[in-house]
Amino acid sequence: MQSPVTGTNRDAPPFRCDIVGSFLRPPELIEARRLHRARQLTDGGLYEIETAEIAGLVEKQKQAGLRVVTDGEFRRSWWHLDFFLGVEGTEKIDLNALAGRADAKQRAETFRIADRIVFGDHPMLEHFRSLKRLAAESAPEAVPKMTIPSPSLFHFVQRYNGGGVYADEEELYADIIAVYRDAIQAFYDAGCRYLQLDDTSWGTLCSLLHRTQMRSQGTDPDKLAADYVRLINESIEGRPGDMTIALHVCRGNFHSTWFASGGYEPVAEALFGGCRVDAFFLEYDNERAGGFEPLRFVQDQFVVLGLVTTKHGGLESKDVLKARIAEAAAFVPLDRLCLSTQCGFASSEEGNLLTEEEQWDKIRLVAETAAEVWPRRK
Repeated sequence: MQSPVTGTNRDAPPFRCDIVGSFLRPPELIEARRLHRARQLTDGGLYEIETAEIAGLVEKQKQAGLRVVTDGEFRRSWWHLDFFLGVEGTEKIDLNALAGRADAKQRAETFRIADRIVFGDHPMLEHFRSLKRLAAESAPEAVPKMTIPSPSLFHFVQRYNGGGVYADEEELYADIIAVYRDAIQAFYDAGCRYLQLDDTSWGTLCSLLHRTQMRSQGTDPDKLAADYVRLINESIEGRPGDMTIALHVCRGNFHSTWFASGGYEPVAEALFGGCRVDAFFLEYDNERAGGFEPLRFVQDQFVVLGLVTTKHGGLESKDVLKARIAEAAAFVPLDRLCLSTQCGFASSEEGNLLTEEEQWDKIRLVAETAAEVWPRRK
């Protein structure tokens, strides 16, 4: 079936075929982490195994036809907490321990602010440098992408956990902005030209249930959305001109589960109309994300359509994917659209409920579909 729409390829991020970032952890890495937790493997030993597995992952991404590569978040336990806990002035909270659930089967962890926050010698800077070196060795034409949680999510998560360090909300916002400005510059200095901010707070703000709960607790979700647009914009203000920054909106992805449901309409005007990132990565893999109509507020940013689910195996129809891209093109020009999976495959080290073979089948589906919708001109 001929694609109903045809655009042009891109040689810069976001790519027509792009990825959110995380990949299923290989068995060898899972075992290495188990041994490390049991103190049977040193920090250096774990880092060596992580590096070897990331090298293999970069090669697989290249073979799948990707122009962008990540480290799969292989050095992390959580997609967000590892970054938050690397910021000076934060500390981990074990919710199971606090609740006396010593035999809990599922990890339940978060963080809180324990002192004034500062971006110092963050371990993820070396994680990116390592990825850049590995990419230069085996995929020199690919762009290494770094993924970190967004500044709005930093605020959203800590607001539930107390700490009492900041009595004034604006003072906290100012320090979060300073942390992220320093982080963006530090990653740029490390060679990063493609940075993705991952965010589940916006998925929550799309949910009627969560918005109602917020109001019952005295929080105006519309004001929070406006504050978060300001927080993101001021955090990325002054970024280098040759650095692409994207925002990925998610409704939850822990072990194939989700926690929020609802289309983008409640936040569309504030987020799409006001947030000055270069691209939005948006979930659109099922009815929980609603229709494409909210995209009418998008300004001159790119929209990366997350049409292929990472929640389970089984391939989507290529013809259906093309038809949905055509639907979205009624609201955003085709040449400002791209395609990806809806989220990563392993937002935590547990990973989603599909096999590695199914994971790569989905990546190839995205690559093949994108190549047909946005063919490379000869």
